[in-house]
Amino acid sequence: MSGLIAEVKAIAVLEACRRNGILGATAESCTGGLVAAALTDIAGSSDVFDRGFVTYSNEAKHEMLGIPNELIVAHGAVSEEVALAMAEGALRHSRAGIAVSVTGVAGPGGGSLAKPVGLVWFGLARKGAQPFAVRHVFNDNGRASIRHAAVDTALDMILKALSES
Repeated sequence: MSGLIAEVKAIAVLEACRRNGILGATAESCTGGLVAAALTDIAGSSDVFDRGFVTYSNEAKHEMLGIPNELIVAHGAVSEEVALAMAEGALRHSRAGIAVSVTGVAGPGGGSLAKPVGLVWFGLARKGAQPFAVRHVFNDNGRASIRHAAVDTALDMILKALSES
């Protein structure tokens, strides 16, 4: 069911980008490009989807998106600050007018009391608007479940932002 939901949401995102005359971009860590894949699975998406950054490592976040290493060290890769910086970096390093970012702990390992498995931070940046971040803690029903829930949430964020314009 999640695949069909993601497809419907991806189609809606692409249509919203077309209506708004805006290109989209993604900056992904724990989802490993699944948000970009959901969008590019739809034929014709190239007219409104500019690019996706898969920045799984901290080095990639720094090199591809321009996130200062100091920010990552101070707050950790899974944080509000890094999610915001990822979304803003995707805007700066693309032709997009809207970008969503995803960084989290998909498990099965890697969690802690402060950052449990299922914690995902999302960032959304849009030219001419204040960027924002959203924190979710998804049920730990396995890595795939967390990643798919993150894709759905990221697509929802783009849709909501474009519907408010």
